[in-house]
Amino acid sequence: MWLSAIRDAFSRRVVAWETSARADADLVLSSLEYALASREVEPGKLIHHADHGCQYTAIKLTTRLVRAGIQASMGSVGDSYDNALAENLWMLVKTECVRGRVFATRAEANLALFEYIDGFYNPRRIQKRLGYLSPVEFEEKHYTEQATAEQANLKPSRPALTS
Repeated sequence: MWLSAIRDAFSRRVVAWETSARADADLVLSSLEYALASREVEPGKLIHHADHGCQYTAIKLTTRLVRAGIQASMGSVGDSYDNALAENLWMLVKTECVRGRVFATRAEANLALFEYIDGFYNPRRIQKRLGYLSPVEFEEKHYTEQATAEQANLKPSRPALTS
């Protein structure tokens, strides 16, 4: 079973994930479509970073990225630092969810991934780089602060009193 996940580099939230029996472009496209459905994407403001696997260089994926206004990014071959954010997620999933467990069915494995990603990692797993907040908490804090700042900028200024 293969797992494809799309992680927001800002909040480190897994915004979409999908599993398949094959690690192919259809798996990546499926997770991309879920990600696009879950977020408002402003064309030209998003970068999709991946490694050089054939599923990421497939014409159907690159075409979909272009249609969505998403810039494709790939690091240099064999450089784990370029893909560190993704590699960090795979390490966490393996260490905290999968390692040492045997799943009788694919459905059982999917449920474990759902419980981990959507039930623990996104809403509750604190991260030092997020100020010891979970990805969901970090986003909520950011958008609350952004809305507060916008409200402060929208308040009409009081006219100066003249005599």
